[in-house]
Amino acid sequence: MQNYETLLLLSPELEEERRNEIFATFTETLESGEGKIVEMDEWGMRTLAYPVKKQTRGFYMRMVYEAPGALVTELERKIRISDGIFKFITVKLDNQAASQEG
Repeated sequence: MQNYETLLLLSPELEEERRNEIFATFTETLESGEGKIVEMDEWGMRTLAYPVKKQTRGFYMRMVYEAPGALVTELERKIRISDGIFKFITVKLDNQAASQEG
C-alpha cells in the first residue's frame, strides 16, 4: 500500500460536531477499504491568504494514511460531495518519508 497525505480546508462556519462527523466518515471510508490512518492533525482556524467563497478564515485538517489507489479515489469523491469543504489536496508520499513522520 502507498502512503498519502490529504489537506482539507473547511468552512469556518462549521460547528465542531459537524467537523467531527466529516472526519469520522472519512476515517470509516479508509478503514472499511483496507486503509489505515497514520496521523490526523487539526491545524485549527487560520486566516487565509486570499478569500475563498467570500471567507477570509478557514479550518485546516491534515490526514496521513496508507491506502490502495482506488480507495484514495473513493475518499476524494466523498470529499467533493461533502458540504462545508472548500478545498483539498492529496499527495502521494514517499514511503520512507512517511515512516519517519509517524
